[in-house]
Amino acid sequence: MKFNILIMTVFKLVLAAALVTASPATYDANIGSYFRHTPPEQAVLASPSLESGVGSEAFVHPSFTNYALRLTTPDICDTSVNQWSGFLDISQTRHLFFWFFEARRGPKNAPLMLWLNGGPGCSSIGSGLLFENGPCSIAYGGNSTIVNQHSWNEVANIIYLEQPIGTGFSYSDDGSEVTTLADVAVDVYAFLQVFLKRFPQYSSTDFHIAAESWGGHYGPAISSCIWHQNKALATSPMSDLVKINLASLILANGLTEPKSQFESIPDYACDGGAPYPFLERNGFSCRTLKAVRPGCLRMIQACYDTKSKPVCTPATFNCWFSMMGSLGSNGANPYDIRRKCEPGTALCYEELEWVDHYMNNATIKKSLGVEPDQKFQTCNMDVNQKFYIQGQAMLNSAVLLPEMINEGLRLLVYAGNTDSVCNYMGVERWMIRLVHDLHNEFVKAPSLVWRTKASNYSAGRFRRAGPDGGAGNVTFVEIFDAGHMAPHDQPEATLDMVTRWVQNTPWLDSN
Repeated sequence: MKFNILIMTVFKLVLAAALVTASPATYDANIGSYFRHTPPEQAVLASPSLESGVGSEAFVHPSFTNYALRLTTPDICDTSVNQWSGFLDISQTRHLFFWFFEARRGPKNAPLMLWLNGGPGCSSIGSGLLFENGPCSIAYGGNSTIVNQHSWNEVANIIYLEQPIGTGFSYSDDGSEVTTLADVAVDVYAFLQVFLKRFPQYSSTDFHIAAESWGGHYGPAISSCIWHQNKALATSPMSDLVKINLASLILANGLTEPKSQFESIPDYACDGGAPYPFLERNGFSCRTLKAVRPGCLRMIQACYDTKSKPVCTPATFNCWFSMMGSLGSNGANPYDIRRKCEPGTALCYEELEWVDHYMNNATIKKSLGVEPDQKFQTCNMDVNQKFYIQGQAMLNSAVLLPEMINEGLRLLVYAGNTDSVCNYMGVERWMIRLVHDLHNEFVKAPSLVWRTKASNYSAGRFRRAGPDGGAGNVTFVEIFDAGHMAPHDQPEATLDMVTRWVQNTPWLDSN
């Protein structure tokens, strides 16, 4: 999620905060309803021709003949593990880029994870891989990378996928766009089916989706698609399709339920929720936030009730301008209130400027199987604005979760406590309000401090619901002294967290 530009103009927003963008035929609070009634082979539609391109291998799935993987084996970043990069070609016009790394330890038995950044239009590779939790991190100046000892591929085989079209190296030949969450979910589902057909060794282990920022909406929608497609396969098996072993959804500083989260903004910024001094309690910004909050919440509720563009578009613009704009009024970095935005940067962090420099290097492009004339940018504002003008930025993505939770999907939601954009109070608030079979247990659960195994320092606090002896089935984690991109700020803590989660081990270690 990229935010500070929002203060100047809504079409410069890089804050990932819109929701379920559905076509009129699927304009439903539960995007799963679209997939529930759609056979897997009919959910994926594309034109018949397929473009060939850069790459050492091309692979076509027998059931998705209009989708193909172009693969190459990079020799950069972390050469100690197997890795692949390339494109999912969707017909002859749309091409999704990905970069995959095997786990450093026991890849045959390690779970598979999909990492998604938000935006919309922000790169999972530029921000996620090179800035947060990937096997390598961008080095000073952007001419090289350094090995990240706290990469999440310590414990998982991990895919960094650039979506929707226009994000990172993903591109379209004819200007076609993806601006609905339903289309995003279909493309990701097809990608996973093709990927697992080509690499069946990863299909038998647990699969986890980890989605950050606007991923608070991507994650539930894609999970719902997979969940309902798995149900369809159970009743009508297809020999060429696999059940995707979706074990959990991880939401990282995401915007998922806007009403609860916008409601919390003055509480965090003005009334003591922020762990560091932020806005002056009785200053102009705080008075403004409290004055405009009731109107914003009424507009969000109307959007929830109607799910209509004429209602939801004004709610988006009103709430963003009137509430989010105040978060940058004192010059603080809205992603991390401990800091100021670094001078001369569009996204507050100089490292993200270095990422653009690195990814546009001709040698790097060649290694990744990318054409030399393709341009990379960490966040694409054109993609961003096209999602926002759909008028669905204030819909409720959390409504997709209870059905899956009740049927066994595990949910981890974490938030760094120095992020003002998707502050931890609002994230925990919507989790407390979400009704499902574990709701009462979660609400009554105590908040406890957890310490990292490696350094034994207080990393954050958690509350959980679910069977004893594990990390929980519904778990909230507040990460201390971390901002919006928590793995960048607290690499040891976030690796410890995700290790406990995917291995389903307790947060409190026995002495």
